[in-house]
Amino acid sequence: MGSDDKAQGVTKRLLIDGKLVGSDRTFPSVDPATGEVFGEAPDATVADTEAAIEAARRAFDTTDWSTDRDLRVRCLDQLHRALTEHKEELRELTITEVGASRMLTHGNQLDTPIEIVRFYADLLRTYPLSEELGTFEDRGRHHRRWIEKEAGGVVAAILPYNYPNQIGLAKVVPALAAGCTVVLKAAPDTPLITLALGELIAEHTDIPAGVINVVASSEVAVGEVLTTHPDVDIVSFTGSTAVGRQIMAAASGTLKRVFLELGGKSAMIVLDDADFDASSMFAAFTICSHAGQGCALTTRLLVPRENHDEIVGKVAASMSRVSYGDPKDPGTYMGPLISEKQRDKVHGMVQRAVEAGAELVIGGEKVDPGFFYKPTLLANVDPDSEIAQNEVFGPVLTVIPYTDEEDAVRIANNSIFGLSGAVHSRDEERALRVARRIRTGTFSINGGNYFGPEAPFGGYKQSGIGREMGVQGLEEFLQIKTLATVVS
Repeated sequence: MGSDDKAQGVTKRLLIDGKLVGSDRTFPSVDPATGEVFGEAPDATVADTEAAIEAARRAFDTTDWSTDRDLRVRCLDQLHRALTEHKEELRELTITEVGASRMLTHGNQLDTPIEIVRFYADLLRTYPLSEELGTFEDRGRHHRRWIEKEAGGVVAAILPYNYPNQIGLAKVVPALAAGCTVVLKAAPDTPLITLALGELIAEHTDIPAGVINVVASSEVAVGEVLTTHPDVDIVSFTGSTAVGRQIMAAASGTLKRVFLELGGKSAMIVLDDADFDASSMFAAFTICSHAGQGCALTTRLLVPRENHDEIVGKVAASMSRVSYGDPKDPGTYMGPLISEKQRDKVHGMVQRAVEAGAELVIGGEKVDPGFFYKPTLLANVDPDSEIAQNEVFGPVLTVIPYTDEEDAVRIANNSIFGLSGAVHSRDEERALRVARRIRTGTFSINGGNYFGPEAPFGGYKQSGIGREMGVQGLEEFLQIKTLATVVS
């Protein structure tokens, strides 16, 4: 995997136009479990980024990458093999840099994302890149019409810090499968794990120079270049809704296609006939997954008013059993937040919620060293309050009472977001009726897991535009060309 452990810690290199390169300047990567610097990332400049875009443009325009399906399949097979063979190295780096618990890397932080590569390699083998529309007669002549699906062009893929392996592969792999070329920008908080992907691609696949470029930078201007450069055709961004709005506006100058996977404030509805023990445990452990740093986590718990105190007690009991601490320990369920800045944000929101009238049941405390925050439960929360409307991105669950099923649906839909949600009921048909009334892109019924390489993921409303993963994830990177010819 190229340069690895040196005296100053872990280092990685940029991938630009097929070459692994360093930089005259670096920026630190911090272990969020300790608060200490453990590695250095090359700090790409605007000039580096423009070189990466130029390489991607040239590779798209002058090579046969976009038209050679067999080459793309072979390269994806090689990438899957390389990721599998180096999985344990990637696991340790993910735990250290992302703060993900070891057990989480055996799921959505690493092992499951690797299978995204296998899914798209297999899909590409069979996916129809043309479709016949039949013939018709016009003024005495017969015309044949058909559709061809072509690569969309140069993709700028911009990552967040929370699930860099999963989100990185969910962007890069379908784009490559479609025949696009890519500039992948790592998140500033987690640069090394994404640069490690670039090193594996350079050293273990036949992907041609310029097809995939990987950069990391502490400069905001680098992201601005990726969203405005005229040689970029598609922008794929995952992050906050506020930044998503800025990217959409920036990309409008050249009418780029924009994929946005943004924030969420998802509601879990516990109906009055639900198993309160099971649903309370589900709610407690879900919000503590990756310390609450997941856009699709159910952060609002909607419960029948008459059962509010009972359910709050059960959730608090489950939360008190959540193990948090050293993410390297196999017994740890919850690791740290990514940074002191993020922890301060979470703590500030909790304090303001209490000042506004919410009841702090457990948690609400920082834990040192590192950037840990205790699992936190807020009860009797006003559904229109800041804590109930804005994304926290921490292990903070808000409990909101409702009067009846209609009220629960209204509260669940009372959000600018529409990424996910959940409902629990012993009556599955009733639960399904409720699920179909919630305006979200994904939904869990009685703990059902909708997430996987073959399942499209994305949101309604201000949770985003488009879908990642599944067949739909491939089609985000394809253009449709309609053709016709005279046959007689």
